[in-house]
Amino acid sequence: MTDIDTHQTTDLNGLDPGRFRDWSCDQDFCVTCALCSSACPVSGIDDFDPRKLVRMTALGMEDEIVEARWPWICTMCGKCENLCPMDIHIPAMVRRIRGLRDRDAVPGILHKGLEAAMQSGNNLGLPREDFVFILEDVAEEVAEEPGFEGFKVPIDKKGANLLTTIHNKLVNTHTEDLKHWWKIFHAAGEDWTVSSVNWEGTNWGYFTGDDERMKVMVDRIVEQMERLEVKNLMWPE
Repeated sequence: MTDIDTHQTTDLNGLDPGRFRDWSCDQDFCVTCALCSSACPVSGIDDFDPRKLVRMTALGMEDEIVEARWPWICTMCGKCENLCPMDIHIPAMVRRIRGLRDRDAVPGILHKGLEAAMQSGNNLGLPREDFVFILEDVAEEVAEEPGFEGFKVPIDKKGANLLTTIHNKLVNTHTEDLKHWWKIFHAAGEDWTVSSVNWEGTNWGYFTGDDERMKVMVDRIVEQMERLEVKNLMWPE
């Protein structure tokens, strides 16, 4: 992945302003006011400037934006879009750029995690029995605390009011964070459940611009709601 040289000279005859005109991100309306850059929490990292990325996209500089690290620095938090006077959908534009990247060149663990999710239903590739063991082990710890005697995690409960997905890190490195949600549910008397399969709450298809796989993961959550006859979904991620 290359960094963009913001001081390079560009041959205007080589630009293709119509290249991404069919995108619904409205990048062509940019007035270069830089409000997006001032709001961006990662602006300046490796010279990242969302305003410049928008303009490069509007000018059709495909090779430069696809090969750059800039689109992967963006957190897609939406602060830029919230301030943009032209209502340019910058996070959606970033997703479209990410989607143009060859899947094997997607940075970090995102591509491998998504591959694991397609095969196992979660980004860790964690088997169902291991997942259930972790949940029940954490539930036993909760039950040892005053006020939570007899607490159990309701796995695959049919007819519950609420299905909650789980972020993969909560069953990997942050198991303590599971307890916060569960204690709230318990105190509120919530009728909730967790699916033992396809429980992943982090859709890396969304973050990598892979719309096809993003839809697969969303469909799987819907399938669990239908299977368990659950009325409402809480998707924390």
